[in-house]
Amino acid sequence: MKSFCSKAPLIFLITFIIITNCLFSEAQKCRPSGRIIGKKPPPGQCNQEDDSDCCLQGKVYTTYECSPQVTGQTKAYLTLNSFQKGGDGGGPSECDNKYHPDDTPVVALSTGWFNNKSRCLNNIRISANGRSVVAMVVDECDSRKGCKNNIVDASKAVWEALGVPHDQWGGMDITWSDA
Repeated sequence: MKSFCSKAPLIFLITFIIITNCLFSEAQKCRPSGRIIGKKPPPGQCNQEDDSDCCLQGKVYTTYECSPQVTGQTKAYLTLNSFQKGGDGGGPSECDNKYHPDDTPVVALSTGWFNNKSRCLNNIRISANGRSVVAMVVDECDSRKGCKNNIVDASKAVWEALGVPHDQWGGMDITWSDA
């Protein structure tokens, strides 16, 4: 009995550390915050120029208030967007209320990474396909309105700089970091 009693504080400490670590890890995960039902967009409001998804009437979309934790090499999914006037990005960019030509490396980030405009007009480094490119954050891909929580939505200039063949543009796994 004496040997067990002398080990009890050590066993308690180890158990406490394991439970605390599990709870901390769980708290770091970004979980869905809700769902919305898609409505048919008004006429002329859905430009599918770059194979963009438009809201589908009746489809259920998961919403998020957060994005995965940012690290030195944050994993994300790169999508294609046109930030120029008349492009599939819609209106002017949220950060500067301007349009940006397709030959300028700019991106929109999912809501959690956009972080209430804290990354506005800052650069990020995107890596994929054995290359990297620096792009400026100009907009948000709103995860509260159906955009996934791990998106870097990029202009054509980003895709070109990464050396992705045109017939493969649209979506690919990448990593990114603040530049």
